[in-house]
Amino acid sequence: MTAAYGDSGVRVPTVTEADATGRVAELYDSLRKATDMPFVHDVFRLTSTRPDLLEIVAVGYTGMFGDGVLPRQTRELIAAWTSRVNSCPYCTGTHNWFLHQFGGDPDLVAAVGTVESPDELPVDSRTHALMRLVTKVSVAAYKITDEDWAEVGAAGWTNPEILEAVFCAALFNFINRLVDATGLGATVR
Repeated sequence: MTAAYGDSGVRVPTVTEADATGRVAELYDSLRKATDMPFVHDVFRLTSTRPDLLEIVAVGYTGMFGDGVLPRQTRELIAAWTSRVNSCPYCTGTHNWFLHQFGGDPDLVAAVGTVESPDELPVDSRTHALMRLVTKVSVAAYKITDEDWAEVGAAGWTNPEILEAVFCAALFNFINRLVDATGLGATVR
């Protein structure tokens, strides 16, 4: 297995799909199947020289975007919006594209890239409540209160749905920082 600095601006060596062997090749194969894409997305290659870390990223991602209690469109909205809140244009663009692919209204897709507040998103009041909570996960998670959680529940979301939304936002806080710190995010700035 050969690792090289192949992507412009990326600060870490990565393993191409053609050069992957052993555990990395196995993980790449499982990621192609889990994402239903014919290639391994470059965000996964960031940790490819450390199969132990790649496995953690792969499990988190496939857990989030496999079967869940939230519709895929909602999970993609959370991923795109969290990335926007975190000023990660790479992930905002990627998950906004997926939001569109999974049925997101074109006005919503456009708004994710332009509005400043979750309350400006063209969604129903139920989704506004959820998006306020996931925004708070990014900007001040330590300030989330029982009242915040109860507000989302009162809007009609179940505890399993709220937990999945918070997990998705937390996962994208991690992914956004990985993308930006390693330089992958600089490829679209």
